[in-house]
Amino acid sequence: MSTSDHVDVLIVGAGISGVGAACHLRRNCPDKTYTVLEARDAIGGTWDLFRYPGIRSDSDMFTLGYSFKPWTNPKAIADGWSIREYVRDTAREHGVTEHIRFHHRVVRAAWESRTARWTVHAHRADTGADVTLTCSFLHICAGYYRYDEGYTPDFPGVERFTGRIVHPQHWPDDLDHTGKRIVVIGSGATAVTLAPALAEQAAHVTMLQRSPTYIIALPSRDTVADALRRVLPERAAYSAIRWKNVLVTTALFQLSRRLPGVVKRLLRRAARSRLPAGYDVDRHFSPRYDPWDQRLCVVPDGDLFTAISRGRASIVTDTVDTFTETGVRLRSGTELAADVIVTATGLNLLALGDTELTVDGAVVEPARTVAYKGMMLSGVPNFAMTIGYTNASWTLKADLVATYVCRLLTHLDHTGQQIVMPLPPPDGELHPILDLTAGYVLRSVDALPKQGARAPWRLHQNYPRDVLVMRYGRLTDQGVRFSASGTSERSALRA
Repeated sequence: MSTSDHVDVLIVGAGISGVGAACHLRRNCPDKTYTVLEARDAIGGTWDLFRYPGIRSDSDMFTLGYSFKPWTNPKAIADGWSIREYVRDTAREHGVTEHIRFHHRVVRAAWESRTARWTVHAHRADTGADVTLTCSFLHICAGYYRYDEGYTPDFPGVERFTGRIVHPQHWPDDLDHTGKRIVVIGSGATAVTLAPALAEQAAHVTMLQRSPTYIIALPSRDTVADALRRVLPERAAYSAIRWKNVLVTTALFQLSRRLPGVVKRLLRRAARSRLPAGYDVDRHFSPRYDPWDQRLCVVPDGDLFTAISRGRASIVTDTVDTFTETGVRLRSGTELAADVIVTATGLNLLALGDTELTVDGAVVEPARTVAYKGMMLSGVPNFAMTIGYTNASWTLKADLVATYVCRLLTHLDHTGQQIVMPLPPPDGELHPILDLTAGYVLRSVDALPKQGARAPWRLHQNYPRDVLVMRYGRLTDQGVRFSASGTSERSALRA
């Protein structure tokens, strides 16, 4: 192994989180060496993987964008291509691109306390070679879902359907949907994006949902942002817009938690105002759960409501009985004719990018660990993971995690120590780290790390509060231990 195979920080993933982590490292710890390992052949993560029609953010770009790089595109709700280029431009501008090793899928990582190092094993998809690197700190920015496969239920009769079945995670380049009858199965963010986008050229699009989702229409352009950018310098305007949107989103979330009935009525009333008179809003737009038990689905400029009003799209609330040769038969007996069926049925969650971790020879079981400040795992030294907010933009949390990692590295250097390790909470009930009732979460939540009942093990989903804690709060508390190399950490893994 050459000396170049050891770095201070190894980042796994070159998506929006990984690129951001590398940029923060260059800005705040310029003396640290680093490498980014990316399993695929491109920068962008989610925004490079997903290529389905209409792909866009479901958060405004003033908060989904990086804190250090103003979003300058006129649209606040941006298309996937623009986001992908924004991430790539950021990597290029900050010199990150040349530090990325593509086609490197991390398989396992082993921590040794004696040397205070991780030994990371990766497989190269392009050459078939196995690669070994070492690092002092491991930061996984691989998201929380499988890139190689989406989730599709076992629908009866699938083999009978003579048309085409596609999953949005693997959209085929050769699919021409012009003039086709399309059934989109699903009711989440992907389905409400696909339906109006496909309806522009399809004969008709039917969004088939088992149960409704809360949907909110927002303008694709932010008029307040446009005004501020005309009178303020670029960075000042960006900061002001970012905080304005953070506070509005936080207020809506808190109102939903405290007065869910009020928010339900407001969302239902807003939907009714955009739909044809007499439309069955209660059946198709009134979920059984409270707002923010699952993410709100954003439709820019109300495009889904417009497609429904124009007769280009429709919503059917029912369940699949079986696929047929020509479409989908429902439990009610109705048959939906289709040339193309899109299974927008969700993701398969995956902890830590499917990387196997060991600490001094002991295997780390993610489900038996407790997250510290939503970013580190009990009993796992010199390690961080990035999981964004469920009630706000992903990058808001990613930025905080990246800056916190830099603070930890600086603290270790200043104190002459080499190891930082979170401890499990001494008592209290444990909860899932993702506090959502969405199907894709409930299917796999038992395999994910837990969170505790109180700080610093509790994830509050509150960006203003987290800014105070993670940017300015103490690094030393009851939930973490700093030490020198040479002491085994096996006993700290949660039993």
